[in-house]
Amino acid sequence: MTRQAGRETSAWGARLHKDGEAVFRLWAPAEQTVSARIAGKDRPMQPAGDGWFELRTDALPAGTDYAFVLGDGMTVPDPASRQQADDVRGPSLLVDPNSYQWRNSDWRGRPWEEAVLYELHVGAFTPQGAFRAAADRLHELAALGVTAIEIMPVAQFGGERGWGYDGVLLYAPHRAYGTPDDLRALVDRAHDLGLMVLLDVVYNHFGPDGNYIGRYAPDFFDAERHTPWGPGIAYHKSPVRRFFLDNALYWIGEFMLDGLRFDAIDQIRDPASPKEILVEIAETIRTAFPNRQIHLCTEDNRNITRLHARDENGEVRLFTGEWNDDFHNVCHAIATGESEGYYADFALDRWRKLARALAEGFIYQGESSEHAGGKPRGEPSAHLPPTAFIDFLQNHDQTGNRAFGERLISLAGPELTRALTAILLLSPHIPLLFMGEEWGETNPFCFFADFHGELADKVREGRRREFAGFAAFAATSVGSIPDPNAPSTFEASKIDWGKIHTEDAKGWLTFIRVLLNVRHEHIVPLLAGAGGNAGEIIAVGDGVIAINWHLHGGTLSLRANLSQEQQAVPPPAGTIIYAYPAEAEQAQDGLPPRAVVAGIDLKPSVEA
Repeated sequence: MTRQAGRETSAWGARLHKDGEAVFRLWAPAEQTVSARIAGKDRPMQPAGDGWFELRTDALPAGTDYAFVLGDGMTVPDPASRQQADDVRGPSLLVDPNSYQWRNSDWRGRPWEEAVLYELHVGAFTPQGAFRAAADRLHELAALGVTAIEIMPVAQFGGERGWGYDGVLLYAPHRAYGTPDDLRALVDRAHDLGLMVLLDVVYNHFGPDGNYIGRYAPDFFDAERHTPWGPGIAYHKSPVRRFFLDNALYWIGEFMLDGLRFDAIDQIRDPASPKEILVEIAETIRTAFPNRQIHLCTEDNRNITRLHARDENGEVRLFTGEWNDDFHNVCHAIATGESEGYYADFALDRWRKLARALAEGFIYQGESSEHAGGKPRGEPSAHLPPTAFIDFLQNHDQTGNRAFGERLISLAGPELTRALTAILLLSPHIPLLFMGEEWGETNPFCFFADFHGELADKVREGRRREFAGFAAFAATSVGSIPDPNAPSTFEASKIDWGKIHTEDAKGWLTFIRVLLNVRHEHIVPLLAGAGGNAGEIIAVGDGVIAINWHLHGGTLSLRANLSQEQQAVPPPAGTIIYAYPAEAEQAQDGLPPRAVVAGIDLKPSVEA
């Protein structure tokens, strides 16, 4: 099947059938009675066993508002709402899943090895902050050489603005960005241009504003476990499990998405189930969409590999790629000299750590972590193919989790940032760019939200306490740290498309475009059959790294001198395909400062 639009994929929520009949379902095991308030009229729902309540009605039009009324009279939105009439506390709307006419219904996706990811936040990507406005900019990304956009969470959260990781209505595209069909139009436009679309989903917690599930279904949560953001979730309960399994199918099926990125899976803990929920989600998706290329990515600070293992033919079994924080962290430590927080694990022996990240994926593969209090972190990762790792120099977390949201170019300067960018885009790992990075954007990307009252105070003060102990802010009043709830913090975090006409931006865009052309022409053809144990460290020195990757049909080599002095570096294998700066290609006595050179030897190589 190519999609599941029109198929009732969920046991939760309200669905319109083709004949107009509407079915309303809610799991409310703590309630004796539940009613559905439909267009202002209350209708009793019938018990359907195991804590479920159900109501079937005659024909209702799309756009009809409804809510659920609990036994004590409290009115709550549908937790599986497909669209809200207003905010997360108000009524939900019936949605026709077949209302959008797809232009690209035959789209099957693109191979993973072709992926160049571009992470964007819908609200901060354009001045309008909407799905349709984002769609109007996608042609510029495609022309640059980007092949996939990765959208930060869009599930509706409290307030008008926020990162999206505090979503409470996980089926409803946020009203501030547009309608569900507006999101479909964005995906359709991306497919027009040959761009894949991945969506970030958060299955580890619910946000604090507008989450009523615990009121009528306390068993949805695990009383014995807490995440850093709230109560743990009881994934072993069948209705809870169905909520998340169907949510994943819903996004990919009804929105024609090419994949999902699962946020912070270290907090998705499911020890009581015969099959771990993450495994079941991946298996369910791959069974449901056998004829589409679906890519499932994870974020996980544990550096585990079992979810990304390939089968005996090198094919993806469960998850396709893992965000590689180790690569970012060591590059950041090199570029800025910072050594506080989690950067403490990357400040020492940083060149060998960078070489290991490029050659083997993870840096920490069971070694003790200073940041983790001396506990071991990670497991061996060299057996995975290079394409199992998603590398980046910036993303929403690594910029927004700074007090002032500074981007790398503002911290390290353009010269070193360009050299690191060349390494990122010429490695056989899957690269990810953060919105605006392609033109050297210097606007910050801060943490922003739209909470009010006591919750707003807690978020604001918690943010300030978080940074009060950092040396970088010793001479700075914590009161100057941007207030996450201030509209100005959000507005300052938007990228500025007007800059693309400046000479600096044009230079950056040309730089990125050339690198991506080299990647697509020379490197991508070697990645499809690449196996594990491909990377080999040739040399490491003070500021110097030399790596070879033995790929499918040839060897890719990368040489870099990130120091401020010319240094001897082993020559790259085969033909040079790229040099930065250009004169580095002709260097005879070593590489000049801040230089990167890549070469390819297309002689048959032994696959590891």
